[in-house]
Amino acid sequence: MSAPIVTGLLAYGMSGRVFHAPFLSTNPQFKLKAVVERNQKKMAAHYPDIVSYGSVEEILADSEIELIIVNTPNFTHFDFAKQALNAGKHVLIEKPAAGNVAEIKELFDVARANNRHVFGYQNRRWDSDFLSLKEVIESGRLGRLTEVSLRYDRYKPALNPKPFKETKETPINGIVYELGPHLLDQAIHLFGKPLTFDKFITIQRDLSEVPDYVNYRLTYPAGLVVYLTSGLLIADQLPAFVAHGTIGSYSKYRCDVQEAQLDKGMLPTDDAYGVEPIGMEGKLVTVGADGEKAIEFVPAIKGDYTNLFYAVYHTIRENALYPITEEHMAWQMELLEA
Repeated sequence: MSAPIVTGLLAYGMSGRVFHAPFLSTNPQFKLKAVVERNQKKMAAHYPDIVSYGSVEEILADSEIELIIVNTPNFTHFDFAKQALNAGKHVLIEKPAAGNVAEIKELFDVARANNRHVFGYQNRRWDSDFLSLKEVIESGRLGRLTEVSLRYDRYKPALNPKPFKETKETPINGIVYELGPHLLDQAIHLFGKPLTFDKFITIQRDLSEVPDYVNYRLTYPAGLVVYLTSGLLIADQLPAFVAHGTIGSYSKYRCDVQEAQLDKGMLPTDDAYGVEPIGMEGKLVTVGADGEKAIEFVPAIKGDYTNLFYAVYHTIRENALYPITEEHMAWQMELLEA
C-alpha cells in the first residue's frame, strides 16, 4: 500500500468529531496529523497525538500535510479551499462547497493549475436508506420510473444557537444550503442533471430570518418527476424515500444510524456500525402480469461513510475518478443558488 495521506482538519466541532476524525484515525490509508483550534483546545482529549494550530495559515504552512478538510462555516468554504489549493494541498470540502457556480469553477481551475484535487464531501450517498432505494431502482423491479420523492425532515422549532446560522446577513445560509445539498446530490447521483426544475422556499418558524422550508420539482426524460422536500417543522416523520414506477412502488423511512452511532463514540470499525435496526426495512409493492400485488420488505445495505474516504484515497494515490464530479457539484450549485 502507498504511504498514508497526511491530513489536517480546519475545525473540531461536531463535523470534525463525528464525520471526519473517526474515519481518518481508523483508516490506515490516512494519517490524521493536525487541526485548527483558534480558542479551546479540545481535540487532544480524544486524539493525544494531534498537532493543534491556532490559524489556517499555520496548518497550510505544514509541508507534511497533503489533504485539508474544509469543515468550517458555509460562508468560509470557498476562501479556505482556495487558500489550501494554492498552498499545494488537496481539499475535501463539506457542503456547500462554495456560494455559486462561478466559485465552483474557480476552485477546480485553481486545483488543475496546482495539480491538486477538489473533493465534495457528500456522505449521504452512503446512507443505508439511500443505498436501499438505489438498489431497488437499479434492479428494475419498479419498471420505468414515473415519480420519486426524497425528503429530509426535522422538527426543530427553536432557532439554532449559533447566531451566524440564523441571520440573513450571513450568506449561504438556511435550510436550502444546510439540508438541500444532501437531497440534490442524491437526486443528481441517481438521475443526473434535470431537464427543468422549479424551487419554492419559505420561512415557517417564529422569528426565523432564513428559509426553513424548501421544495424542488425536477423533471427528467420519459416523464419522470422528482420531488425534493426539507422542512424544520415536521413533527411526524414521513417516508423519506418514495419511488413509483410502471410495475411497482417502494417506500422507506430515513433511518440511517451512522451519525447517531458516531456521535455516541462508536467507531466505523465496529461490526454494528451502519447496520439498521430490524423493523426498518423498506416496503416494495410490485404488480404482476395478472394484476396481483406482491408485498416484500427489503432489508437495507449496510451504510458506511468509509467508502467516501476510500474514494478520496484512490483518487489521490491512483488517479481514480472521484464519484462526486465537478459537473455534479456545479449542477448542485446551480439548483442551490437559483
